[in-house]
Amino acid sequence: MMCRFKNTRWILFTIAFIMINTTLFAQKERKYTRQGNRSYMDNKYTDSEILYRRALEEDPGFERASFNLADALFKQEEYEEAAEKFRSISDGGSEYVPESYYNLGNSLLKANKIEESINAYKNALRRDPGNLKAKYNLAYAQDLLKQQEEQQNKQDKEDKQDKKNDNKDNRDSDSEQSKDNESEQEQDKNDQQQENNKPDEQKNDQQQQQQQMTKQDAERLLQALAENEKEVQEKVKKAKAAQARVKTLKNW
Repeated sequence: MMCRFKNTRWILFTIAFIMINTTLFAQKERKYTRQGNRSYMDNKYTDSEILYRRALEEDPGFERASFNLADALFKQEEYEEAAEKFRSISDGGSEYVPESYYNLGNSLLKANKIEESINAYKNALRRDPGNLKAKYNLAYAQDLLKQQEEQQNKQDKEDKQDKKNDNKDNRDSDSEQSKDNESEQEQDKNDQQQENNKPDEQKNDQQQQQQQMTKQDAERLLQALAENEKEVQEKVKKAKAAQARVKTLKNW
């Protein structure tokens, strides 16, 4: 009987020890979370982040600390990491899911992930149709996406036109280059023609010189013939005179 009583006391002591330790741990994580909340309210977001992380070290599944940590990251403009924290909470089934989807949309919108933010706002409204902030931000994100698409289409058209103009300029440049090449070829042809004409000119000069030489030779020849004819006439006259003298002096 005494032994059975001792065993019962030991069991009760063990249960009490476990409950006390569990309470102490729970109080510790809540303590860090409360301290983090005070720092957050004082706009000391870095300090609040540190305290929330300490709370999660004590209890990684403490969703209140996770949600508040994501808020602190958002306030420090760490939008990518904040979005990861909110998405992690949204994938769960806790009471923070609707607010997590809304804050996830805000984080994605700040990170310029507009299409993803639209989906997050839609999920927030599916779980809380009366969330007016989610409705407003959804409409804002949709308008922003439309503006970006219109701007992108305009930019694509401008790029296409610029490319078309560049191709035209290249064709014009090629045409001008072709004209320059043709001009150079024409000039080369003219130069070659001039080179080819030079022998002809020399031939003409030679022919003119030959013609001039022939004319001079003809004049000299005529002059020589005239002189010869004069000499012949003189000789004929002398012969006739000699014959006359012979006849006069001839003795018949």
